[in-house]
Amino acid sequence: MANLEEIIATKVESDSQWKNQQQADRQNTTEMQDCGIELIVNDPAQYLHYLTLQGNNLAYSAGNVAIVLAGMEEATVFGTRDRWQTLGRSVVEGEVGVKIFARDARTKSYALTDAYDVSQTQGKDLKQRTLQEDSAEMSSALKTLLNYSKAEPVVDHDLDTPAFFDEEKRELAINPDYSDPEAFAAIAAEVALTRYHDKGYNPDYSWARYELDAQSVSYILCRRYGIEPKQPNLERLAERFEGMSLDECKSVLDKVQDMSRQIGRSIDLNIEKEKRKSRTAERRPVR
Repeated sequence: MANLEEIIATKVESDSQWKNQQQADRQNTTEMQDCGIELIVNDPAQYLHYLTLQGNNLAYSAGNVAIVLAGMEEATVFGTRDRWQTLGRSVVEGEVGVKIFARDARTKSYALTDAYDVSQTQGKDLKQRTLQEDSAEMSSALKTLLNYSKAEPVVDHDLDTPAFFDEEKRELAINPDYSDPEAFAAIAAEVALTRYHDKGYNPDYSWARYELDAQSVSYILCRRYGIEPKQPNLERLAERFEGMSLDECKSVLDKVQDMSRQIGRSIDLNIEKEKRKSRTAERRPVR
C-alpha cells in the first residue's frame, strides 16, 4: 500500500514552502517598487530616466516601471515571456529577469511574473510608430489630442508658443504656425493641464502644482511616438512630491501613466481606423 500519510505530509510541507517563498518574493518586489519610486521622486536624473522608460513601456504601470528601474538599471524595453512571444521574440536561455506584478489572464488578479529587457531576448525586430511631419498619422494624432482637451480650442497666430491653456477663459489656444512635432509636444502638455483642471472641478488644481505632471505626460507620449521630447521643468520635482508618502507619490505617477496610456491607445486606434477607411476607399470600384 502507498504511504498516504507520508505523501500528504510531503505535500503539505511543499505547499507551505511555496507559499512562504511567494510571500517573500512579493515582499521583496514591493520593497523594490518602493525603492524605485523613492529614487524617481527625489532625483531629477532618475525622474527623467523613469519618464524615458515609461515612454518605452507605456502599457506597464508606473509601479512596474519603478521596479525595473530599481532592479534592472540598463533596461530600455521590457516584458514578460508572454509579451515577448506576442512580439515574435523569446527570452534567451539562462537569462535572469526581475519580478513585476502582472495581471493573470484567467483570474484577472495580479501575480508575480518575471520580466526581461529586450537585450535578454532574440527574434523579430521591434517596431515603433513614428509620427512624421505633415503625415496622415500625425494629423490623426493631433486630432486625437484635441479630442482629449477639456477646454475649447481656439486659433491664435500671435501666441509665442505652440499651445497654451488659459484656465480663466477655459480655452486651449493653438498657434498653427509651428511644426507638427513642436505642436504635438506642446498640445499634449496643455491638454493634460485641461484634464487636471477638469473644468474647475478639481479643487486642488493650480498650474504650479500640475505643471510637472502635464509636461511628464507630454514627454512620455513624445517618447512613445518618436518625437523629440521637451525636458520637463525638473526644478519643481522636490516641490511636487514634498511631504508625500510613497503611496501618494505612486498615485501621482500612476495618474501620469494612465493619462498617457489612454491618449496613446486612442491615437493608435484612430490611426488604424483612418488606415482602414483609406484602404476601403482605394478598393471601392469606380462607376
